[in-house]
Amino acid sequence: MKPDIRSMNKEELISLMEELHEKPFRAGQIFSWLHRSLVENYDEMTNLPKSLREKLSEYPLNIPETVTVQKSEKDGTRKYLFRLNDGNLIESVLMRYEHGNSVCISSQAGCRMGCRFCASTIGGLSRSLLPSEMLSQIYKIQKETGERVSHVVVMGTGEPLDNYDNLLKFLSLISCPDGLGISARNITVSTCGLVPQIMKLAEEKLQITLAISLHAPNDEIRRTIMPVANRYSVDELLSACRYYFEATGRRITFEYSLIEGVNDSDECASELAGRIRGLNCHVNLIPVNPVKERHYRRTSRGKVLDFKNKLEKYGINVTIRREMGTDIDGACGQLRRSRISGN
Repeated sequence: MKPDIRSMNKEELISLMEELHEKPFRAGQIFSWLHRSLVENYDEMTNLPKSLREKLSEYPLNIPETVTVQKSEKDGTRKYLFRLNDGNLIESVLMRYEHGNSVCISSQAGCRMGCRFCASTIGGLSRSLLPSEMLSQIYKIQKETGERVSHVVVMGTGEPLDNYDNLLKFLSLISCPDGLGISARNITVSTCGLVPQIMKLAEEKLQITLAISLHAPNDEIRRTIMPVANRYSVDELLSACRYYFEATGRRITFEYSLIEGVNDSDECASELAGRIRGLNCHVNLIPVNPVKERHYRRTSRGKVLDFKNKLEKYGINVTIRREMGTDIDGACGQLRRSRISGN
């Protein structure tokens, strides 16, 4: 099987040109067509000789098919369902902000992390995505809207650090100046807390934002909602976060989904503040999205504000996530799940 050409960096394309007995400068032209012009077939590469385009036709471009697009009447958010070449479904979300357009992408088809409140993990993991399949979500959305994507969040279906090597390749390609050139500081990668991979990522010294799906102040609660907590304790996770900050200088974001009667008490707020005090971090409170296959309910607005105020009294930097796309299967995995289940 021929290698995936849209997952190749420029050095790999130069090697490919050598194999095909073509001039090295053709690699730069091909890279620009793929990652700046965002073409979806070789015939659009008009400055390449026909003989080279014929050779390239043997190399797959892995262009996903847009299955459906849901558009929010409230805030302009768009949720995309894409079908990959092998039939797997993934979803992406375009969110429009004053500071620019942000796209939340999937890193896997399905997920094996098993978080109890998340629709993405129902049905398990089908497979991890190639770098090109991660890029394609952004490319398709930018082409479809005609609007530049300036921010990327790897927080859709899947656990990005469970797809580590492909994630790193994706980050390199999406931030390449000869492609879309999205600044690393405008990229957020979320993880449920794979400690060894966090430590490894710290050594890459990337300027991305690392978001930790924490969702509980202690191991007892966290283990009831996140199976990964049976492998890594909160103390181990926070130690890895401190190491990440020391290595990169980048502030950590803690995602905390508030679930009624589970992790939203005053005691939870106090314990969370005590755990993370002194760490350069920001807490993002998220009223949990109801998932019909799960029994969890979201915390009331009043109690969310109480939780926020409690953290702030301890000097913790905290915000409540602005909810977007609530009228269009806004939560991770909901659109994909509804299509797979036929509902």
